[in-house]
Amino acid sequence: MANTPQAKKRIRRNNRRAEINGARVSRIRGFVKKVEAACEAGDKAAAAEALKAAQPEMARGVARGVLHKNTVARKISRLSKRVAAL
Repeated sequence: MANTPQAKKRIRRNNRRAEINGARVSRIRGFVKKVEAACEAGDKAAAAEALKAAQPEMARGVARGVLHKNTVARKISRLSKRVAAL
């Protein structure tokens, strides 16, 4: 249990940041799911549009520090390959 005021503040701050970061990751997952759903449906135009919307969101996740750079690069690469294969 935290005893010092600084440690108590860090606990409050960490909880708040975890909430914000969780929302960011969840939002990114939603964008990725839209691309995957369009790929499953076989709609190349919708998939390309969804990918175009998802890429900056994923890059923003890297910039904010909620996702690792290589993870996002891998996911974008795989999604791009799926969209191109349609």
